[in-house]
Amino acid sequence: MAQAVGKKLTGLVAATFTPFTSQGEVNLSEIGPYIDYLTEKQGVNSIFVNGTTGEGMSLSVAERKLLAEDWCRKAKGKMEQVIVHVGCTSLKDSQELARHAVEISADGIAVIAPSFFKPRSAEALRTYLQAVASVAPTVPFYYYHIPALTGVTVPARDLLEGIETLIPSFRGVKFSGSDLMDFGQCISHIQPHWSILYGVDEQLLAALVLGAHGAVGSTYNYLGSHMNKLVSEFDNGNLAQARNIQFKMQELISFAIKVGFDVGVNKQLMMEVSGLHLGPPRLPVMPCTKEHALSIKQKYQHLFPVHP
Repeated sequence: MAQAVGKKLTGLVAATFTPFTSQGEVNLSEIGPYIDYLTEKQGVNSIFVNGTTGEGMSLSVAERKLLAEDWCRKAKGKMEQVIVHVGCTSLKDSQELARHAVEISADGIAVIAPSFFKPRSAEALRTYLQAVASVAPTVPFYYYHIPALTGVTVPARDLLEGIETLIPSFRGVKFSGSDLMDFGQCISHIQPHWSILYGVDEQLLAALVLGAHGAVGSTYNYLGSHMNKLVSEFDNGNLAQARNIQFKMQELISFAIKVGFDVGVNKQLMMEVSGLHLGPPRLPVMPCTKEHALSIKQKYQHLFPVHP
């Protein structure tokens, strides 16, 4: 059986928003400009598509295939890696998307735990992930850990126990949880070719201290250049400067949460900052008023002013 190959995933990875038309249909015409914005304006060279930020669980299988193919095709030669989220509540749908990811030459696939009928143990979760990974054995495979949304509280560290025997293509975890002890335990028990990527943007610095290899997040769409600076300051031992950037980012997120911050608001904020036309979110997420997003944008501009 062919083994999964691929460059180790590191650095900042933008969890992309899905562009829709004003009527709520997938809008592929914005993907090219979106990729250029990330690489040229934010210095972000890898993306995670059809995930939480991309409203992947609100998309049909056909829509997810269409998007994944377009992201991969347009990012070729411009970005380092495109990771496609293929998790679904249906195992068959997830396997179909995993097979499709092979066909479109995705650089990796990620799978969220099913959130309706939930795996209740690490063994059940491993077995489920194996069933998805087995249909795409040549593609690097990542577990997407996000207990606040899935309700699956199996510690990621427990999942890692013996996982490479079951899933030879296993390459790491997108850890979108706030339990830094579990995160640290993942780091301390990894194989050299795995990547443990942190997914809570406002705690990135803490994760770097524990040994995170990179980070996947929605705010890197419009804060990528600043958070790249945070990573650089940390790597150079300038903790005070790194903390300063993290605290500013926390202040922005804290302000946004107080006025109301969900995928719809985040998407509108991205449009205000980037000038891209990404459309409204899909129901049940409600659209954000322009005024609401502008108040957060003003806070953003105050904390991260653009210097001529």
